[in-house]
Parts: sequence; C-alpha cells; structure tokens
Amino acid sequence: MCRQEFEQVKKRRYDLFSQCFEHVSISIDQIYKKLCRNVSAQAFLSPENPEEPYLEGISYNCVAPGKRFMPMDNLSGGERCVAALALLFAVHSFRPAPFFVLDEVDAALDNTNIGKVSSYIKEQTREQFQMIIISLKEEFYSKADALIGVYPEQDDCMFSRVLTLDLSQYPDTEDQESSKRN
Repeated sequence: MCRQEFEQVKKRRYDLFSQCFEHVSISIDQIYKKLCRNVSAQAFLSPENPEEPYLEGISYNCVAPGKRFMPMDNLSGGERCVAALALLFAVHSFRPAPFFVLDEVDAALDNTNIGKVSSYIKEQTREQFQMIIISLKEEFYSKADALIGVYPEQDDCMFSRVLTLDLSQYPDTEDQESSKRN
C-alpha cells in the first residue's frame, strides 16, 4: 500500500515536472529567436538525468546568431544576458505573473541588444504583463511607457522625492515610422 502511494506521488512529480519542462523547452527557443531577432539563433534545454530529471540539473545552451555552438561560459556578457532573459520569459510563459521587476538587466547589453530586448519587452507588455525596469541607459528607458525618478531631497539622504512622467502621450518614433509605411 505504501509502495503504491509512493509510486503515484513519484509519477505525479514526474508528470508535473515534464509538463513544465516541455513547455519551457519549446518556448525558450522561440523567445530566444525573438529576442535576437534572428531565426538562426537557437536555445535548448536538456536534463542531466532523463529518467528522473527533477533530481539533477538542467543544461541550458544557446547558439548566438552567426556563431557556432560554444559553452555558455564562452558567450559575451550581453549574449548571456539575452540568454538569461529568454529563460526567464520562457519559465514565465508557463505560469505567468502579473508583473516583473528587473534591476539594470541591460547593464551588459550594447545599444543594438538593448533595442532588441526593449522592443521584445514592449511587445509582450502590451499583451501579457506589466514590468518595472530599473535602468540607467537612455536607449532602454526611452522606450518606456512611463518614467519614475527618485532623488534625495536637498542633499539629505533621509528623505526622497519622486518624479513621474507619462510617456504614453508621446508617440514612439518606431510607431510613427511603421504607421507612415502602412
């Protein structure tokens, strides 16, 4: 009796893990391609223990656009950042949260990759979730719907003031150009 219950729990555990793993495995490649804006980009997961994948690690590898396969450690900081975001968004797509808070996720990104990532995020937030992003790079926050600034009051670190700016009333230059073409 106890053995049978144990096997049922083990099977349920495997089924739940597999359901999530399969979803993320499919989603991660699609999301990575969208983030890179390149269909030749590849991202894939593989369990270290296929029999009981939840007992050991999961290998995650990416092939950046225009490059050959190499371990994640050999990718640049920006390439690893894009890969990490793909994983984050793929896991999120399985069990969506209503919002994200990302702190300087763009620190390792060059302007080209900031443009790709910010466009992807803007596209997703229109449909699926809200996001608060802390960034010091204009290329990133210029694509925002709103800006919030926090600064010390009169050189006093005890009190802060907050500024807000709604950018949604100002048309994005990309949106203007695409509406001109249509």
